[in-house]
Amino acid sequence: MMQGGGWLQKAAGKGVRALFGLVVLVLGICGFFTVPASLTDYPVVLPKEGEPRWARGAFHVHSTRSDGRGSPLAVARAAKAAGLDFVVLTDHNDFTPPAPTWVDGVLLVPGVEISTSAGHLVAFGMERPLAGMQRWMPAGDAVRAVHEAGGMTVLAHPVQRHNPWTDEQTAREAKGFELYSADTFFRHAMSHPMSRLLPAVGAYFAKPEHGVMVLVAPEPGPGERFMELSSAESKLAFCAHDAHGLPSYESVFNSLATYLPPAQAPLPLPADAKAAALVVTNALRGGSAVCAFRALGEPEGFALEGMDAERREAHVGEVLKVRLPGIADAEKVRVQVWGAGRLGPDGTSVELTGEGVARVEVWVQGPGRFFGSEWRPWIVPSPVRVLPRGPGI
Repeated sequence: MMQGGGWLQKAAGKGVRALFGLVVLVLGICGFFTVPASLTDYPVVLPKEGEPRWARGAFHVHSTRSDGRGSPLAVARAAKAAGLDFVVLTDHNDFTPPAPTWVDGVLLVPGVEISTSAGHLVAFGMERPLAGMQRWMPAGDAVRAVHEAGGMTVLAHPVQRHNPWTDEQTAREAKGFELYSADTFFRHAMSHPMSRLLPAVGAYFAKPEHGVMVLVAPEPGPGERFMELSSAESKLAFCAHDAHGLPSYESVFNSLATYLPPAQAPLPLPADAKAAALVVTNALRGGSAVCAFRALGEPEGFALEGMDAERREAHVGEVLKVRLPGIADAEKVRVQVWGAGRLGPDGTSVELTGEGVARVEVWVQGPGRFFGSEWRPWIVPSPVRVLPRGPGI
């Protein structure tokens, strides 16, 4: 018995030492990235002076009403600390969310993330209560119910490996698409612990916003799927915080935000919460909003000119002009174009070359996960529908 007990004690001791060694190794690797992270500079792009401030907020946020770590009050306080004006709360299957309300100077706008047979569907802006809702309902029924209630439908993390959208018909019926998702970035990092997750954790200790930005590693899949679904009818592009409180709400809000131009959402927003929520939801569903990875810089002053702004349409042969919001090193900022357009020699003009959809984004060369730099999306508007060549073009 004594010999057996001694063997067990030795085995346990080896296990403890191995675990301790693993913890030390992980902490050492994380620490390796903490020092250079403390030297990073944000924002990369400085704003132009005199530009009016745009209403800014968070889209797709979870609270303790579902699986978030913070109460709506805690979310509002984090948003206020990050300088946000509104938060669209989308707790899972919260079919009777509270009415719009101002909390600590931040507008909380009700929404919901619906679990369906084909994936998760974000809905907001309902004019009437949702009828007949339940968990894991058929995707077609969920999309139809939201539209009948006057709401907006957005496919949540639709190309994510963990929980993608799997039904083709309803994918085409939904009005919006989460092109960039913080939750998808995090899950991608989880599958690449050495090259993405540990650098992010180490950076987070020094500068939380940089730790979050290290997770921003766009893959081609979401963009390709977005363009495919937009071929028949343009989808609106959304960037989702999908915030649950880890990383902290404030650090995620400081890294990414949804912006509403003053023409659609002038500040200050109405004092009446219901009226203010209507302004926000109308701007979001109207396609004028842009999302920006704000750690890289604020987007005030950005414009995509040369199209019908209300319909987001232009014609083959016309030229769009990208008005950049900040004065920066030209080598650190570039315009990216996908689909029915090509970038002109000046780097800010986009010639529309064929019918379909043109997707235009502004990218910035920001601090990298190691010691150098990486190209990351900065300003993301919704795409432009390109119609046949008009008369005289």
